Amino acid sequence: MNSEWYQELTRLGINGGISDQAILRTLLECDEVELLPLLAAAFAVRKYFHGLEVAIHILNNVKNGLCSEDCSYCAQSRDSRAEIVTYPAKSDGEIIAEAERAYKAGAHRYCMVYAGRGPSQQRVAHIGELIREIKKRFPLEVCVSAGLIDEAAAIALKQAGLDRLNHNLNTSANRYSAICSTHTYEDRLHTLRVARQAGLEVCSGIIAGMGETAEELVELACRLREVEARSIPVNFLLPIAGNVLSVPQNLTPDYCLRILCMFRFANPDAEIRVAAGREAHLRSLEVMSLYPANSLFMDGYLNTRGNSRERTLQMIRDAGFVIRSDKTLEELLAAERQQATSDDRAGQGVLLKVAQELRPTAQG
Repeated sequence: MNSEWYQELTRLGINGGISDQAILRTLLECDEVELLPLLAAAFAVRKYFHGLEVAIHILNNVKNGLCSEDCSYCAQSRDSRAEIVTYPAKSDGEIIAEAERAYKAGAHRYCMVYAGRGPSQQRVAHIGELIREIKKRFPLEVCVSAGLIDEAAAIALKQAGLDRLNHNLNTSANRYSAICSTHTYEDRLHTLRVARQAGLEVCSGIIAGMGETAEELVELACRLREVEARSIPVNFLLPIAGNVLSVPQNLTPDYCLRILCMFRFANPDAEIRVAAGREAHLRSLEVMSLYPANSLFMDGYLNTRGNSRERTLQMIRDAGFVIRSDKTLEELLAAERQQATSDDRAGQGVLLKVAQELRPTAQG
């Protein structure tokens, strides 16, 4: 492809995005589309709408495991044999303390995630109380992922001050029954619709690497545009032992970056998040994900761990980006390094004490 072709991609992206699915599939399938010019074109669109900002999100797995659903990619599924720690909902004190830690770590948005099919009326009311308390204490936007919800729950969460509701579509309509049987693709779409009708922003994304075709990925990108998803986490299937789906398919660093670019062109002004699996699948090209994406998760992904906060912040700084926060990257990096030094000293102190206790007594 010549330079004019990539320039046209940028022009289309800035002027409303690309809805032609044939063009979007070309970005994933055509060998003549070179990666670096494609990244440059996607970056121009990303920069037009979001500048050099990176929005940091931190997840809190409020309730882990004990789920009735059989989503085959999930370590919390009723059918998963993954070794995870299961627990009911955390205490309010724990949840608020984690919100404070997220704010101090530079998070723009704090995400509370509840395992399970969907919340009861009582849980919805409780989540609403937590949202009000967190927003009263910290200048954070709040996102909640609570499973399937109805109109009444969506309205209650909106009235409590919720900024975004997360509910991922994960895969295409045709493939959905192959990854889950306890609810349907239409159930998920209904949750997104009632959230939008209640005036909530919608966060909804995908998991790549579950055997889907390029055509299905493009279908998802266009469907998320239709439901007005303002935040789109692009996850890459993690190889978690014990899950029904534990072997990612067709995920090279090159292909992962092309997926991110395609989502940027299809949803030009949305927050595209490089989410779970970025370290595992992008490997040495991880930093390049910030050229199409303007958001990332920091620290962990529910039942797996990501890079350290310091490494993630340093990656953002080294690439010349800034973060969406009232704290600077320099302040956050200094705090992380200070904490690491403090932890090292504490660890050395423990080792020294043990060594002294084990030292043989001198013989007179």
